[in-house]
Amino acid sequence: MIFTRFTAFALCLITALVSGYYLPAVWAMPLFAASALLSLLGIYDLAQPLHSVRRNYPVVGRLRWLFEDIRPEIRQYLIEGDDEQTPFSRSQRALVYARAKNESSERAFGTLQNVYAAGYEFIAHSVRPAPVADPATFRVAIGGDQCAQRYSASIFNISAMSFGSLSANAIRALNKGAKMGGFAHDTGEGSISPYHREAGGDLIWEIGSGYFGCRTADGNFDAARFAEQAADPQVKMIEIKMSQGAKPGHGGILPAAKVTAEISVTRGVPMGEDCISPSRHRAFSTPVEMMEFIGRLRELSKGKPVGFKLCIGHPWEFMGMVKAMRQTGILPDFIVVDGGEGGTGAAPLEFTDHLGLPMREGLLFVHNTLVGAGLRGRIRVGAAGKIVSAFDIAAVLALGADWTNAGRGFMFALGCIQSLSCHTNRCPVGVATQDPARQRALVVSDKAERVDNFHRNTLAGLAEMIAAAGLEHPSQISPHHLVRRVSLTEVRLFSQLHVYLEPGELLNDRCDHDFYDRIWRLARADSFDLAQ
Repeated sequence: MIFTRFTAFALCLITALVSGYYLPAVWAMPLFAASALLSLLGIYDLAQPLHSVRRNYPVVGRLRWLFEDIRPEIRQYLIEGDDEQTPFSRSQRALVYARAKNESSERAFGTLQNVYAAGYEFIAHSVRPAPVADPATFRVAIGGDQCAQRYSASIFNISAMSFGSLSANAIRALNKGAKMGGFAHDTGEGSISPYHREAGGDLIWEIGSGYFGCRTADGNFDAARFAEQAADPQVKMIEIKMSQGAKPGHGGILPAAKVTAEISVTRGVPMGEDCISPSRHRAFSTPVEMMEFIGRLRELSKGKPVGFKLCIGHPWEFMGMVKAMRQTGILPDFIVVDGGEGGTGAAPLEFTDHLGLPMREGLLFVHNTLVGAGLRGRIRVGAAGKIVSAFDIAAVLALGADWTNAGRGFMFALGCIQSLSCHTNRCPVGVATQDPARQRALVVSDKAERVDNFHRNTLAGLAEMIAAAGLEHPSQISPHHLVRRVSLTEVRLFSQLHVYLEPGELLNDRCDHDFYDRIWRLARADSFDLAQ
């Protein structure tokens, strides 16, 4: 056993001694240098107190860390199956890459999906297919009767990703692609950077709890600064971030060392200090105050659509918001439902894996609550959570969404290879890094075209898919068009799988669904707490 443990170290020592004996022979010099260095490493490994493996296996024990470092790459390129979603499968990535490059995404010899496995989903087709619609018409008008500047949005847009999390070149390429394709680009809570403005693409300005871009020196909301930024015609909608799917209920800190001059100006925070995103908003503390804040933002922005984004947690909190809408008469123009499967540059593992309702369940709950409260027709609903294909879009539209957002899908279009190193500042393709040398690899003009291609080709795929189902527009997709296998011998329509409330069903004590009825009774407009 001792021989096995110290074999590599002993070979290094012996090689160093033998090659040293023959110095200064040409062949001996590199051999001596390498073996001597490894021998010194072995001596250090034996003496160091931190790593037991290296003390027991000098030199060779270091291979453990090497293999751990390259494990994700080895798995992704050599071992991973085409449909292993970790977090996106090779098939999903390949589809995005092909569409971004304007290459064919067709497949020969049949599906790789197990169509008899529980969870398999598909769209039921019609014996009378409709003509294929023009994807350019796949838009939705956002803005209720309290809004003066309605926005016609694509049903497929770029989800919230901040400058700071993404590189300057990534932001440039995303916004230029959005401009080319006529769709919207969500800024993320890091506010509007100069790189968002260069190409002039439509922006959804996301405002988080740090009020970046519209904050006072002490971190409170600055109405004057907000009005100045919101007046920019490039800003089409205002989105209040209540929570984010990847880490709901969790604030964030950008260390002072990472607050560059650019980030300082963009976010309105001083250099030399930690940039803190609190876990909750300061501008309001109850559902009623939240609606009043929405009304205030709409007024300060001269009537632009104002809404909010959240990952559903406690159901009574969202129902409390809906009760506050009815009580105050102030309605958001839109609600974006993020899912617990959402992505981020970095989040605690427990938050990523075990916090927040998945997007589909959250979307269905939001849709049903608005329907049951008699408000669904006046509020648009968006959805975000692992959407990369035309079928992904169709599935969430069937569950009640009016439009979809994608973050990581558009990152793939930029060239992301899912290296899972977003939080290290060492992104190998220049997408999620602030390193100027690394982001130089991302050529803006080329990647902007890929962003546009991905958007256009995905919607073209959706047009063909819904035409096969006999539909002319995505707004016609309903729960009875989508099907899921629930066992080896049974499939069910989405309309059979899920509960759908009737308009106004939550009002006047006439809800027949126990869960919705009980939670509605517990929700309060004057507090996010439970009613006693």
